[in-house]
Amino acid sequence: MPGLIGRKIGMTSVFSAEGKNVPCTVIEAGPCVVTQIKTVEKDGYDSLQLGFVDKKDKHTTKPEKGHFEKAGVTPKRYLAEFEGFEDTYELGSEITVELFKDTFFVDVIGTSKGKGFQGVVKRHRFGGVGESTHGQHNRMRAPGSIGAASFPAKVFKGTRMAGQMGNKRVTVQNLQVMKIIPEHNLLVVKGSVPGYNGSIVLIEK
Repeated sequence: MPGLIGRKIGMTSVFSAEGKNVPCTVIEAGPCVVTQIKTVEKDGYDSLQLGFVDKKDKHTTKPEKGHFEKAGVTPKRYLAEFEGFEDTYELGSEITVELFKDTFFVDVIGTSKGKGFQGVVKRHRFGGVGESTHGQHNRMRAPGSIGAASFPAKVFKGTRMAGQMGNKRVTVQNLQVMKIIPEHNLLVVKGSVPGYNGSIVLIEK
């Protein structure tokens, strides 16, 4: 789907037409520039590669410099491909947040905050074992039995256990577009999006 690369600014709240206080996330959506145009004849599919945020020359490799010079743009730090653009764009064309002008819902893709190694209560919302009576010692937040005895005599794949939590690619679908502020390239969507403030996200129609 067509979309843009953006940066999560943070959360705020706006009042709806009914007077409700709605929690929202502010995203700096673009401006992005077209760094490569892929076609069915040459690449097997149609898409646009977009670049976001300028990158210093000293941090750019020679192959990257050649790639960006071919597009006639300055080096970019973040690149992503999007398909399904209805309009025709040239190399170096700039796409702004006005891409979502007539859009009511978007999907936002980001990397969730890393929580490290966590137990089952925090990671999977287990309820614990209740009151610490009858000699109960320090097993309040333990997962309990993870299998059986002689049969099946194994732990099934996918059993919810303690482990690494967060730091994964997450897609939040159907976030309502509350407001667009073109002069500051800002997109305000209802609800939360994955990642910390300042992290890079992908916004798709």
